[in-house]
Amino acid sequence: VQLQASGGGLVQPGGSLRISCAASGFTFGSYYMSWVRQAPGKEREVVSCISSRDSATYYTDAVTGRFSISRDNAANTVYLQMNGLRPEDTAVYYCASDSTLIRSSWSNPSAYDHWGQGTQVTVSS
Repeated sequence: VQLQASGGGLVQPGGSLRISCAASGFTFGSYYMSWVRQAPGKEREVVSCISSRDSATYYTDAVTGRFSISRDNAANTVYLQMNGLRPEDTAVYYCASDSTLIRSSWSNPSAYDHWGQGTQVTVSS
């Protein structure tokens, strides 16, 4: 299993950014895919999750209405569109996957078996 995140960078408050995660080595369409972030000195936080079969989406309260997760099963890629970015969104963003996730556990970072390297998102003026 390989997960390769990309698209991070520096953006001003209120700006937008789309990050991507390219997957390989497993049946992408059968896996839950999530974005997990970790800011310096803070615990990991699952930002958003998209299910495998019906592409149901889930968001932590802090990003609801601003972030949007999507997946392209043909391209084995998951995206996170981030709008209205705030300084508190600054973190390393990781993509994570799992094939046996229980939906009620989507927000638990420990529920994911596979992780990619992170991409840094910095929101600053």
